[in-house]
Amino acid sequence: MSVGILGTKLGMTQIFDEEGRSIPVTVVQAGPCAVTQIKTKETDGYTAVQVAYGETREKLLTKPELGHLKKSGATPMRHLREYRMADVSGFELGQGLAADLFSKDQLVDVTGTSIGRGFAGYQKRHNFRRGPMSHGSKNHRQPGSTGAGTTPGRIYPGKKMAGRMGGITVTVRKLTVAQVDAERNVLLIKGAVPGKAGSLLNIRPATIVGQS
Repeated sequence: MSVGILGTKLGMTQIFDEEGRSIPVTVVQAGPCAVTQIKTKETDGYTAVQVAYGETREKLLTKPELGHLKKSGATPMRHLREYRMADVSGFELGQGLAADLFSKDQLVDVTGTSIGRGFAGYQKRHNFRRGPMSHGSKNHRQPGSTGAGTTPGRIYPGKKMAGRMGGITVTVRKLTVAQVDAERNVLLIKGAVPGKAGSLLNIRPATIVGQS
């Protein structure tokens, strides 16, 4: 796995290619991040790089968190994320990571928290079909039969039913970087990514089958 970067979803827009075709893109504020810890097999049993993102006030962090960030010379930051890597020799404490970590047309995996929809019914949550809408149907959006009778006399766990929808960690794989604005640390990524505007995103090079 390669090192990634943390960012903030700013929203969606569209750009146009050379032939005038519209391309929907998500605008992401990617970084800047700081390397706050380098883990090695000798000290931690594995190799990894930890990065921090999102400047905040000191009073919002605990003393252990502030002490941890102070070792690398980083300013108080809200979010920490670790990336396991086979070789960490190219990194040093306090090193900055920005949007230029990626290049145009590169494939990336984007992880975020999906938009919470609250308590949702069968149609919205699982895309079930509705019942007849004619008068007297009495089964417009109801679930219908949910289980067997005497045997087993219960509903098996995992049954698709109404319940909490969204608000979970979602990863969208192999999205293409449309543009990189290194000056403003902005990435334009083709397509949609999880979460609403202002939510935290984890962007890393796409994982290719057969590679570690």
